[in-house]
Amino acid sequence: MFIVPSYGASVVRFPLGFRTSGMGPRPEKRLELYEFEGCPFCRKVREALSMLDLEVLVKPSPKGGGRFRKEGIALGGKAQFPLLVDPNQQVTLYESDAIVKHLYAHYGTGPAPLGLRTGLLGDGLSAVASLLRAGSGSRARASRAPEAPLELWSFEISPYARRVREVLCELEIPYMLHNVAKGSANRAAFLARAGKVQVPYLEDPNTGAKMFESRDIVKYLEATYGAG
Repeated sequence: MFIVPSYGASVVRFPLGFRTSGMGPRPEKRLELYEFEGCPFCRKVREALSMLDLEVLVKPSPKGGGRFRKEGIALGGKAQFPLLVDPNQQVTLYESDAIVKHLYAHYGTGPAPLGLRTGLLGDGLSAVASLLRAGSGSRARASRAPEAPLELWSFEISPYARRVREVLCELEIPYMLHNVAKGSANRAAFLARAGKVQVPYLEDPNTGAKMFESRDIVKYLEATYGAG
């Protein structure tokens, strides 16, 4: 069962990406992130985004990908991920530590939590979490591109949301990531929109599909955008 090792990955990184804290000013323009789910360095950035209650347009850039990986390389000048584009500060940033520091400097109220500032130890624990997922969310698979990005309500540490993000990544499907961790200011709007606060929750503006439950979402993504 895919969910058992996903729980393990969550335990290794707990409590990072579980609860919001230290939120500061909100960005006026949309952040963009080139990353792939199986990358341990990308995980640290997603944890920071979740805890800072920030939304971001994710452009999945898995290994072997031809949709956004090349775009990210052309934009930043090298094949390295994560890559954050922040039009509010007019910066394009590599290196997870630099990105986390940037996010907390501009959208937080103080330094990042210790768990995101432990250097090699933190990187090592994130790598263990990736190993538990056995490469899921790391390599591209053949897929059909949607006309418009999908929308996903999630928070980083959720083992169920993780599986959906892995498939979105492997199929190179862009999506607007709405973080709704515990304590999120976005939860009231999410409740009004979806009728309950449960993640993952997916909306596809291309087809009108709206659904909870990771298994249902994965089946939908494979049937709609997978190539068999």
